[in-house]
Amino acid sequence: MEVKKTGLEGCLILEPILFHDSRGHFFERYNTNRFNNVVDQEVNFVQDNQSFSIRGVIRGLHFQKGNFAQAKLIYVLRGVILDVVVDLRPHSRTYGEYFSVELSSKNKKQLFVPRGFAHGFSVLSDTAEVMYKCDNYYDKESEAGIIYNDTTLNIDWKVSPQEIKVSEKDLVLPTFKEVLV
Repeated sequence: MEVKKTGLEGCLILEPILFHDSRGHFFERYNTNRFNNVVDQEVNFVQDNQSFSIRGVIRGLHFQKGNFAQAKLIYVLRGVILDVVVDLRPHSRTYGEYFSVELSSKNKKQLFVPRGFAHGFSVLSDTAEVMYKCDNYYDKESEAGIIYNDTTLNIDWKVSPQEIKVSEKDLVLPTFKEVLV
């Protein structure tokens, strides 16, 4: 597995090694021991989530607060997404900065997002099926988010304004500055 730093401390891009032959290919998606060694911490994933979305959908920016904060390992089963994370850790040198990376079924990249980040993605292909592991259980009362078009963050979702599809719930999320009050 090849590991690339993102510029946001703790966020890593993981690229598997593919073994090809005449039948196709094989790769190891996840191995607890190798993963914990790569991220230099012990992460115990307890929940897998999966979503299916059509082109132009933006999901996020979401995070869990307090005791229910979650680290995530995101990958794409089908299609292409632009995955986006925002550093919400007040004492981090990259606080308030975001990072984005294209994840796809073709490139097989995974993004590890430690606790303390907001996460979202936009769908760049006709459809996309996204999987992510979480190291903490979802808790409705701890759910929080930031509006996708926040002017402070100024995220380029790589989707034209006419194509954007956002849930009603995500359309009323607060701004980055309001979340921090």
